[in-house]
Amino acid sequence: MKKKMNKNNAARLAGASLVGLVLISFADDGAASRAFSQDGLEARDRISNTRTAMEEWVETERAISRERRDWVLGRELLNDRIALIEREIEGFEKSISDAGESIAEADKKRLELVAKNDGLKAASDVLDGIAAEFEEAMRGLLPRLPDPIRDRVKPLSQRLPKEGEEIETDLSERFMNMVGILNEIDKFNQQITLTSEVRELDDGTAAEVAAMYVGLGQAYFATNNGRSGGVGRASESAWVWESADAAALDIKEAIAVLKNETPAKFVRLPIVVTD
Repeated sequence: MKKKMNKNNAARLAGASLVGLVLISFADDGAASRAFSQDGLEARDRISNTRTAMEEWVETERAISRERRDWVLGRELLNDRIALIEREIEGFEKSISDAGESIAEADKKRLELVAKNDGLKAASDVLDGIAAEFEEAMRGLLPRLPDPIRDRVKPLSQRLPKEGEEIETDLSERFMNMVGILNEIDKFNQQITLTSEVRELDDGTAAEVAAMYVGLGQAYFATNNGRSGGVGRASESAWVWESADAAALDIKEAIAVLKNETPAKFVRLPIVVTD
């Protein structure tokens, strides 16, 4: 009986132990499962964190690459800009240098022109004095000329400044005017001029006469009927006519020869010579 009870106790103990082992086994499996689940979460977190870190690292590398590329491009652009500015500076410096040379050359020319202008002004003053002397002499000469040449140069002689008046005409025009007068006078002096004029005779009457001017040295006139004649010449202040009735026919004949109205021949004419 006692042995039988021992066997039953042993069986119960064995069963209890088996149940305990089973329970312990189940208990260990739950803990292991929970432990495995915890490790998996941590692993996933680490993987996720690693992936995030990798992505951030890749993005950072990309940003660094972009920054490096932009920096290289910016440096090239900056170098190009610096080179352009340096060329512009060189151009400005050359322009400044050229401008300085131009200014120096301009100053030199200006000084030359000032000196030349001073010389011209001095020469102009001298020429102005000469022109004034010539004009004064011309005003004294005109009354001594015979009427035909005085009438011919009248448009020019009227431009001569009157004595004492302010002169506004250019110096060159004054000289050209006097040269024009002298040219006409010289031309008249080198030829024989025939004119038809009205002269006052010794008896106080006026008659149309034929006049012959032998340059400026001598002049003659005779009436158509050959009764009255005269000889003209320049005096110290005017052109004067003197009666030469005795030579009227000879004067008329000489004029007819010049007009080809009679054959050419030698004709004696009175001559008045003055100092």
